[in-house]
Amino acid sequence: MIDVKNLTKEYGTLKAIDNVTFSIKKGEVVGFLGPNGAGKSTTMKIITGFMAPSDGSASVAGFDVFENPIEVKKRIGYLPETPPVYADQFVTEYLKYVAQLKKVPKEKINSFVDRAIEKTNLGSVRNRLIHHLSKGFKQRVGIAQAIVSDPEVLILDEPTVGLDPKQVAEIRDLITELKGHHTIILSTHILPEVQATCEKVVIISKGKIVAQDTIDNLSKLEKGQGRIFVRLRKEVSDLKSVIAGIDEVMSVDIGNNNREWRIDYKGDEETIDKVSSKIVSNGLGLIELTPSRVDLEDVFLKLTYGMEKGGKHV
Repeated sequence: MIDVKNLTKEYGTLKAIDNVTFSIKKGEVVGFLGPNGAGKSTTMKIITGFMAPSDGSASVAGFDVFENPIEVKKRIGYLPETPPVYADQFVTEYLKYVAQLKKVPKEKINSFVDRAIEKTNLGSVRNRLIHHLSKGFKQRVGIAQAIVSDPEVLILDEPTVGLDPKQVAEIRDLITELKGHHTIILSTHILPEVQATCEKVVIISKGKIVAQDTIDNLSKLEKGQGRIFVRLRKEVSDLKSVIAGIDEVMSVDIGNNNREWRIDYKGDEETIDKVSSKIVSNGLGLIELTPSRVDLEDVFLKLTYGMEKGGKHV
């Protein structure tokens, strides 16, 4: 459905994106994830035809973005970071205008607008001026204009930035409802956004793709790697020396105090048993031992910042 090959965008000596390559299949919901300034918006603008690359190519449904821009735009609904709404228009009036721009057949405009309003829950404000709407409703209007032509592909660039928690939850629910009917790219730097709505992740850092896979597979990027949280009855100044000799232990970090520790390891349940045995045999009073797997946040931080949660270097 979407094929991006060797995209590069240069501003003088600065490369905003560098040799970016990825593909998205029809019906997939993909999170395009990266820190601020990583090149997410630049990539989205190139895919949608708003910006030309310095090198490389991009195609949507088999149509090259720059050789067949009209065919591509027919198939894409785009919500940029700032919703492209006209504040002096009424919601319904604005959506009809967008439908006309997107070449929706005249006889279908009203039904397409009504469907977009229904999907985005804008019925209660459809006859209000956009200027008078809250930021959350304006964001919904932005999504409505993206889907009003019933496009095959939806590209949403930071759709929840600046919204309050309730509005964020509402937009996430809306994106989830749009699954299955559209191929969706969600460009964001917010991890919970991706985990809540996406099936696959493409991670970009400093203009380069550093990983792309399903969320589950990325969380297993370091195969066999896990983490143990332990809470002790007695204080210990250096737990690392206590469990010295267990080769599978990768790092030992203190938590809130000398009774709480985090242990990263590479191994299986036998490693957990070795750790607990060492602690018990040293009479430290093992109150709690909670194992967990490496999560998406750990992987994201490692790939983009070279650091784990808590600011410790890997």
